[in-house]
Amino acid sequence: MPRLKITQHKSVIGEKPKTRATIQTLGLRKIGQTVFKEDRPEFRGMVHRVRHLVDVEEVE
Repeated sequence: MPRLKITQHKSVIGEKPKTRATIQTLGLRKIGQTVFKEDRPEFRGMVHRVRHLVDVEEVE
């Protein structure tokens, strides 16, 4: 199953509480941190909400 490599590249300072919560739910805490998630609609939706703060790559 394909996976998503999600890397935070921008700070959440000044962001709305829902955006901060989404970043936290994805498992990100620091700039430069990377997490791997399954390529599912739930994670795609979260990434779409914070697309201005993260970089996303599809990996196998």
